[in-house]
Amino acid sequence: MDFEEMYRLYFRDVYLFILAMSRSPDIAEEVTQETFYKVLKNVGQYRGDCSVKTWLFQIAKNTYLSRLKKQKSSGSDEKMKNSVNAGISDGESAAADTPESICIRKDEALSIYKILHYLDEPYKEVFTLRTLGELSFREIGEIFGRKEGWARVTYHRARGKIRELISPDEDRRE
Repeated sequence: MDFEEMYRLYFRDVYLFILAMSRSPDIAEEVTQETFYKVLKNVGQYRGDCSVKTWLFQIAKNTYLSRLKKQKSSGSDEKMKNSVNAGISDGESAAADTPESICIRKDEALSIYKILHYLDEPYKEVFTLRTLGELSFREIGEIFGRKEGWARVTYHRARGKIRELISPDEDRRE
C-alpha cells in the first residue's frame, strides 16, 4: 500500500482515535498530521506483524503520549486544559438546539470525562479505544502487544469499575 492510499483510507480513523484520547480537535489534528509525517519518513519500517490501521494507531498513540510528556515538562498543562475545554464546547455549540440542551450535553460529557479520569490504566485507554475509537478487541490487543482475550477482559473490568463509580451503593447491595 502506498502512502497516499494509506493517508486517504486511515486519516479519519487516526484523527478520531486521537480525538477520543485528547478530546480536543486541535490536538487531534496536529497529532494526526505528525503521525502521518512520521509514517511518510519511516514507511519502510512497517513489518506487517499487525494491520496497517493498528500500526498507525500505535504510532499515533506514542506521538500523543510524547506530546503530553513534553507539555507536562514544559508546564503547559493549563493551556492544554483550555484547548480541551474549547474543543468540547465548540463541538457542542455547532450541534446545539437550545441553551438547555447545550447545558445538558456539556454536563453529560463532563460527567463521562470525570468518570474516565478516575479509571486506572489500562482500563481507561482500553475503554476509550473500544467505545470512542470503535476498535475491535483484536486491534486493542495488538496496540498493547497482548491477546484479544486480554482486551475483552480489561474492557469488561473497566465497565464494572465505571458502574461502581456511577452508583457505588448498588454494588454494595449485591
